[in-house]
Amino acid sequence: MSTATAESVGGGTKPSKDHKKPTAAALKGAIQLGIGYAVGNLSSKPDRDVLMQDFSVVESVFLPSEGSNLTPAHHYPDFRLKTYAPLAFRYFRELFGIKPDDYLYSICNEPLIELCNPGASSSWFYLTSDDEFIIKTVQHKEAEFLQKLLPGYYMNLNQNPRTLLPKFYGLYCIQCGGITVRVVVMNNVLPRAIKMHYKYDLKGSSYKRRASRKERLKSSPTFKDLDFQEMHEGLHFDPETYSALMKTLQRDCRVLESFKIMDYSLLLGIHISDRKPLSRESRCDSRRGQKVLYSTALESIQGNAKAPEPVADDDTLGGIPAKHKDENLLIFLGIIDILQSYRFIKKVEHSWKALVHDGDTVSVHRPSFYADRFLKFMGSTVFKKIHPLRGASSKRKRGSLYAGKSASQEFLSPQKEERKEEKKAQSMDNLDGTMYSSSRQPDLLPRVSFKSTGDSEEYLENSEERRASSSTIALDDPLLSLSRSQSESELDVYLAATGFQSFQ
Repeated sequence: MSTATAESVGGGTKPSKDHKKPTAAALKGAIQLGIGYAVGNLSSKPDRDVLMQDFSVVESVFLPSEGSNLTPAHHYPDFRLKTYAPLAFRYFRELFGIKPDDYLYSICNEPLIELCNPGASSSWFYLTSDDEFIIKTVQHKEAEFLQKLLPGYYMNLNQNPRTLLPKFYGLYCIQCGGITVRVVVMNNVLPRAIKMHYKYDLKGSSYKRRASRKERLKSSPTFKDLDFQEMHEGLHFDPETYSALMKTLQRDCRVLESFKIMDYSLLLGIHISDRKPLSRESRCDSRRGQKVLYSTALESIQGNAKAPEPVADDDTLGGIPAKHKDENLLIFLGIIDILQSYRFIKKVEHSWKALVHDGDTVSVHRPSFYADRFLKFMGSTVFKKIHPLRGASSKRKRGSLYAGKSASQEFLSPQKEERKEEKKAQSMDNLDGTMYSSSRQPDLLPRVSFKSTGDSEEYLENSEERRASSSTIALDDPLLSLSRSQSESELDVYLAATGFQSFQ
């Protein structure tokens, strides 16, 4: 079977004049049949550890429409199937808990759903009917780069299965009717079962980062960086979720930087929980539960993030809870388009754009700068931390302080009242030139009049102790230096009032 070498279209090649171009339905059917055959054939091979040479293996088989001893008959044009690194991708599927039967059922049971292309590339996207997997067409150089990336990707997944990087489950090539289509099977970032009120493709750059007029006319447009800054003031997360999200993004960006990858994007879907949810008829009812581990946004970030609050029928599908002003949101996200390395052609592209515009604003840039700019934009503009109310902690502290003060005031208030009364009496005495009156005088009287009898000595001792401990009246108070005649007259008045008899 001859293979056309014309320019690439949709990840493949244009058909030559000797071949009839297959229909889109026939091409999708060939993809489903080819993946089904490859996975079924792999089940006969025993499980073993993945070796270095397994990453470079390419298996090829021809599937004629009438069938053969090894292949089933089918209703599609004859085609050839190439399977890249089958044992390595089988390991990846096992790592994410994907059973072969579930994988085959998702991809082959019902027709694939063709999605509109959200990016600037010429790739086509197909979605499985259960929302689990995306099948994306890739260019020859992208498929080649992915295969070279597999050893490092294998190492990274072993260290960190919780990642926002694409999760690759298979890489295949279909040659049918003179068309060569290379497809990669990945996790689905944006589930159809929940309506995305906003979708964004974010890179952290500003040059030409605004959705086109044609894109805006779509029923579900994908906006870009400048659109986000105009339409949103940032998405707010609780501190724990924010830290987990940024930690995951930072780790993923460092991995991409180590592979010299740049020009990737963050695909962001926003569902507003407060708005009317989709009707049950418009939902994807075939989804019976999540098949893939760590595939939801909430599972993919590091740490123990809080569970999302339920919305509508409690079908959140793993969205990350967030806030925007007074709206409750569910966030779905993932890093996409990671198969662009900073090769010679990309360096030339950056140099050319930098001549016309600020080089730091264009999307194509060296990997280290791209990663830093990407993280800065995500951590400061797109994602923000919900800070506790600024007065809350200080109010609590003030409350405890006031409580302590009130307790001390309750304890000290009698003493303060006494001091106030004494000061008032002192000021009045200073004005009148007379001795204290009634209530504050008895502490001083025994010193003047009682003689040394047993009872009177004990009373005098107690009086002396009380005077010594008193902070309000001193023994050498100048007001006490009165004439003896004045003090005796005052004493007589006091004794008469209190019933004491003076001892003469």
